[in-house]
Amino acid sequence: MTIYEVAARAGVSPATVSRVLNGARVSAESERLVRAAAAELDFTPNRTARRLRGQHSAVIGLIIPDIENPFFTALARGVENRARAAGYSVVLCNTDEDPEREATYIGIALAEHMAGVILAPADDASDVSRLVAHRRPVVAVDRSLARADVDAVTVDNRAGGHSAAESLFAAGFTRVACITGPSSVETAQLRMAGWRQAAARHAGGGYLEELLRYADYRVDGGRAAMAELLALPEPPDAAVVANNLMAAGALDALHDAGLAPPGFGLAVFGDLPFASFGRRGIRVVDVPARELGEAAATLLLERIGGDTGPAKTVVLRTTGQSGPVQS
Repeated sequence: MTIYEVAARAGVSPATVSRVLNGARVSAESERLVRAAAAELDFTPNRTARRLRGQHSAVIGLIIPDIENPFFTALARGVENRARAAGYSVVLCNTDEDPEREATYIGIALAEHMAGVILAPADDASDVSRLVAHRRPVVAVDRSLARADVDAVTVDNRAGGHSAAESLFAAGFTRVACITGPSSVETAQLRMAGWRQAAARHAGGGYLEELLRYADYRVDGGRAAMAELLALPEPPDAAVVANNLMAAGALDALHDAGLAPPGFGLAVFGDLPFASFGRRGIRVVDVPARELGEAAATLLLERIGGDTGPAKTVVLRTTGQSGPVQS
């Protein structure tokens, strides 16, 4: 079975079939016809031949910082769905926010002739120069790569941080703290900047540094940061928390202090990781994790398919919503 037979069945050119199978952009109707014809003919791309022609395998590397975070699990699902539809497999690599481990996985991607890499950088110093030098397509996801001219898919983190803080001030809270991630991580800085903008407008900026805590994007980090804030002579009455795992820890610390939403205001980036927490009285900034993964995979497949245009940046919007307020 060849792509010529698929092309004849679909009524399109062999080049169109090739573009669909390699993830390049074609019209929705052409893609539908090709995939329907391939299914009818039980056609499977010859991956060995593809590797010999293009000097790469039909495998994409996905390098993420925390596989235990449901946000990255959903993002990986979006990547896998899009890649599989184009005939590619995905190898998942977990860095634990460790730049050295990240560098090791980048080396493996090169050694295994992976077709491309989607990377959620461990920090702002992440280096993909080896991939670029070997003309291996790279797409940064969730966090951009300031040191490399590559495609990126992110969300509007600053706007999300601003809207989260504004929602708490609008609800009547007056001392709104911020628990953000490591200072070396772009998302942590941008979400904090959004909070700072809102807090400066409402409170004049007088207490901003006192109520700002950097943590490690993990449960224990959020717990420790909230405990520190609550121990202040004049503690906050609300907080913006820059990711879901830290929010789980922050809720633990609030519980230990006899506090909880909605009495204590809480706005969180991403769904809380444990169903028992729910969204009771918590303002949630929804981050479209699966859509991030799908968009990143689409950009990567276009590069693998031959797109040589300038680097693109796709910014998805967050949406804010509150859970039902229950005493």
